[in-house]
Amino acid sequence: MKKLLTKLKTKYPFLKWVTNRFVLVTLFFVTWLLFFDTYAFIDHKSINEELEKLEENRDYYKEEILKDEQAIKKLHRMEDIEKYAREKYYMKRENEDIYIIDIETVSESDSKK
Repeated sequence: MKKLLTKLKTKYPFLKWVTNRFVLVTLFFVTWLLFFDTYAFIDHKSINEELEKLEENRDYYKEEILKDEQAIKKLHRMEDIEKYAREKYYMKRENEDIYIIDIETVSESDSKK
């Protein structure tokens, strides 16, 4: 067995390096850390991707909060609140009718004629 190993090592010099105990232990350790450990490289990669998505969501919602705060600051007077409610939520006063004209639908029906 030793003769065969010696022959192979002389024929293939890289086997001398690969069969070294320290190299084998180091390769095992690195493989373990990359793939099988609790803090594996692959797990870190997926966690980092999820973290980036969550940070993007956080930034988006912070921007939306700032927009909403600015909109709220504009609504100090009762007239402004009424205008906002009419435009955004189509609210109306008593004894009042509201007609909503969709400009896109009107222009499409004109172009078909």
